[in-house]
Amino acid sequence: MPARSLGWKILICALGLAASSCVAAAQSAPPPPAVSVTPVVSRQVTQTIDYIGRLTAVDKVDIVARVEGFLEERNFKEGQYVKKGDLLFRIEQATYKAAVEQARATLAKAQATEVNAKLQFDRGKELVRNQNIPQSTVDQREADERAAQAGVMEAQAALDQAEINLGYTEIYSPIDGRIGVAIVTEGNLVRPSSGRLATIVSQDPIYVTFQVSQRNLLDYFRRRAEDPAKNTHVNARIKLPNGTIYPHAAVSDFLDVQVDPTTDTVTVRATVPNPDHVLLPGGVVGVIVERGAPTSALTVPQAAVLLDQAGRYVLVVDAAKKVEQRRITTGAEQGRDIVVTDGLKEGEQVIVEGIQKVRPGQVVTVTVLPAS
Repeated sequence: MPARSLGWKILICALGLAASSCVAAAQSAPPPPAVSVTPVVSRQVTQTIDYIGRLTAVDKVDIVARVEGFLEERNFKEGQYVKKGDLLFRIEQATYKAAVEQARATLAKAQATEVNAKLQFDRGKELVRNQNIPQSTVDQREADERAAQAGVMEAQAALDQAEINLGYTEIYSPIDGRIGVAIVTEGNLVRPSSGRLATIVSQDPIYVTFQVSQRNLLDYFRRRAEDPAKNTHVNARIKLPNGTIYPHAAVSDFLDVQVDPTTDTVTVRATVPNPDHVLLPGGVVGVIVERGAPTSALTVPQAAVLLDQAGRYVLVVDAAKKVEQRRITTGAEQGRDIVVTDGLKEGEQVIVEGIQKVRPGQVVTVTVLPAS
């Protein structure tokens, strides 16, 4: 009996130790990983086509000298914004001022000669009536008067040209825009053959040009023929090099009249507001052109879409809070979202945060984020 009692005591202690270890294991088990999900939503999306565009200035002017002389002044800072009529450069004026004074003196002399010739002609007409001088003398005096009048006109033209050349010594901005680097500095001799002194480019608005295939162009003509009342201008969005969408829309205003034979494409130009001068002429941007009317489509955040060797997929959390891998087919990007054409249903929840912490089949703790 004592031996049997001892065995029962040992068995009871063993069972107690096992139960304690089970409780401890249960208490030490990690909680389910936390993830954030968002529902698959259906919304109106418009099909788009992506192009590569080049930004160009609406107005661009190369500033050049129109007369020869030493450059005395530069009245701007490189890169600043200038307005039409602002003084940019001044060329030495002394020589041209002297030419103006000389031309004025020549004009005054020609006018005096004209007055004298007129007086001589008038006297001759009186004398010829009394037959005091021959008619040939009167004819010569008339010719002298006309020659004097021509001399006045010639002197006046010379004065005008001298004043024009003097005016060319001051170079003003012909447009509003931003001025670039000054190619020539003060003290240098400049002349019309010296080339550009600086370049001014307008900033707002700005053009974007892009190449459209003949197929897409014909598709546009077809849609326009189906709806003649629709605005013929094409609206487009600009995608900046950092991936963000420019807030102002571009509107087409020109379609080239011929196809480029080297690329079989047609150049399209659109005008873009640029009030903050974010877009710079010469830059490359993406151009997103709307194609057709809006249609209903399923969208998910691009952050939820993963990629492996088999293609694109998302992680879906079902009603039991279990993670499921789901292969999907995607369409066009819509800002931060992307269109899903196959593999998901509206209302299903996809993981957007905490993806790296979970695997398919795992139970998770869910935080639902509103759809974008």
